[in-house]
Amino acid sequence: MQNITIYHNPNCGTSRNTLALIKHQGIEPSVIHYLDNPPDETTLRDLITKMGITPRQLLRVNVPPYAERKLDNLSLTDDDLIEAMLADPLLINRPIVVSDKGVKLCRPSEVVLDLIDTPLTKTFIKEDGEKIEPTI
Repeated sequence: MQNITIYHNPNCGTSRNTLALIKHQGIEPSVIHYLDNPPDETTLRDLITKMGITPRQLLRVNVPPYAERKLDNLSLTDDDLIEAMLADPLLINRPIVVSDKGVKLCRPSEVVLDLIDTPLTKTFIKEDGEKIEPTI
């Protein structure tokens, strides 16, 4: 059985779809409700590095703390952005999925299939009715 961890927000449709798609593949992942149990600084930096993205690319921009903290200021450093995400985990975009095959921000949810060992063999239907069809 493949080990998968998802940094999950149950209030987010993309996160719910990603979790459901993992389970659809017969995997019971470790679920971290990151708003209640946010990553520490070392873990957050490690996730960003393993995803191959910048802190700004992980930053969630459509939430009030983004504007309140003026995080659109391009002079802010990576350290400034990480500090903001640590202070308010709502600023961390999600879902982040960790597997033996890598780490990805799974937006859209079907990106998670890149991290799962077994190919999709039966259609998955997202909450909004969109279908993800097997590729084989």
